Amino acid sequence: MKGFLIDLDGTLYRGHEPIPHAAAFIHWLKQHQLPYLLVTNNSSRTPEQVAEHLLELGIEIPAAAVYTSAQAAAQYLTEQRGGNRVHMVGEAGLRIALEASGFALGGTTPDYVVQGIDRSFSYEKLTEAVRHLKHGATYVLTNPDRMLPSDGGLMPGAGSLAAAITSASGVEPVVIGKPSPIIMAYAIERLGLPAADVWVIGDNVHTDIRGGRLAGCRTALVLTGVATADNVQEQLASAGLTPDLICDDLQHFIEQLNGMGSL
Repeated sequence: MKGFLIDLDGTLYRGHEPIPHAAAFIHWLKQHQLPYLLVTNNSSRTPEQVAEHLLELGIEIPAAAVYTSAQAAAQYLTEQRGGNRVHMVGEAGLRIALEASGFALGGTTPDYVVQGIDRSFSYEKLTEAVRHLKHGATYVLTNPDRMLPSDGGLMPGAGSLAAAITSASGVEPVVIGKPSPIIMAYAIERLGLPAADVWVIGDNVHTDIRGGRLAGCRTALVLTGVATADNVQEQLASAGLTPDLICDDLQHFIEQLNGMGSL
């Protein structure tokens, strides 16, 4: 039995645009009763919101099939037992995940600064986060993505904001999202299969593919997001690694997988 950890942004959709063959791929997984988990570095949405967004694009999945970097960050903090006061730089998905795990947001002396994507990021927010870190708070970053695919093209991601915070504070964050082994271990555990029986599918060599490789999974790069047919060689060279499969899209992945006879 093979399992699948599948990226969202750039793999199943770009912003509000479904990627061709995405719905058919999910249907194929269900038809063959193959276990899967949609693993996203995007911390801005809850699993329920992700499922609703996918349904609007014609892709029907249960919220339980979604695992976000916000959920992984909350799980990580819970395991640390290092206090429950959090200063958050992020959006609703991160706030809800932290509050659901019992963390108190706000206050003047937080134990953690937890940062994700924040599209209202400002100089004031930068200053506040840096001051907390200078006073000893632990820095936790949901994901290191510097750029994200969207409707109008690429946009800065959480990693771009983290670069400013790290530069100003001198504090390196604990990174939760792909390619970190933290989220990969949590996701593989949820899937309930050995890492060697898991395929990691995504559009980003530096996060999806590197994360899968470090976790001991098989990897498939789809050329529908950050990686494209035009830049794939440049992407592979900059990352210094090669996935097990390079696919034009998810239909091409199915075809290659069937050709390998590895199900």
